[in-house]
Amino acid sequence: MTTIDRPYTGHVSPDSNPQQRDLPGARIIKMSVGGMDNNCYLVQCVSGPALLIDAANEPERILELIEQEAPGRVALIVTTHQHPDHWWGLKDVATALDVPTAAHELDAAPLPVQPDRLLADGDTVEIGELRLEVSHLRGHTPGSIALALTDESGRTHLFTGDSLFPGGLGKTKTPADFDTLYADVTTKLFDRYSDETVVYPGHGDDTTLGVERPQLPDWRARGW
Repeated sequence: MTTIDRPYTGHVSPDSNPQQRDLPGARIIKMSVGGMDNNCYLVQCVSGPALLIDAANEPERILELIEQEAPGRVALIVTTHQHPDHWWGLKDVATALDVPTAAHELDAAPLPVQPDRLLADGDTVEIGELRLEVSHLRGHTPGSIALALTDESGRTHLFTGDSLFPGGLGKTKTPADFDTLYADVTTKLFDRYSDETVVYPGHGDDTTLGVERPQLPDWRARGW
């Protein structure tokens, strides 16, 4: 049996229990898996259907969590980007659940399961009564995406993969890639969503756009 910790702090590790955050109309379960401390998110509508974001590693743990918390309810698995630490468990999980998968077209080729759905900037992922808006964030990889869920209270929850973390942007290989990622993150996330928006990254703790916003000039100046 998987123990789900409450209250939600946003801090999990591969050795800790998953945590649950209850939202108006939904819940988020955050679990860390694998040696690279990858975050895996189960987002479930109160009506039942659920979304899995990044079947990153330890498929047996992910499947155990789903069997306990949302048996037969996962409608889609979304992979935020092509780096292997975010999809080591994808094939096993998708096969066991027999559900469709989704990713951006530019990051689809390296994945072990070719996506049933290709996501693009501005698309909407509907899970039960939940609507998650897709933002294409170029730079960390060509096809990285973020998913934005606005709950019934009006607060937005951003699942950013490796494009945005507490304290900075995701790793880029060249100054041009950084410039592209900085532009996409500022215009598509910071310029669009409020300071109360919660950021759920691909590794590590959560943050908010309000906490990170004052640091944008420093990120721009340092180039990473």
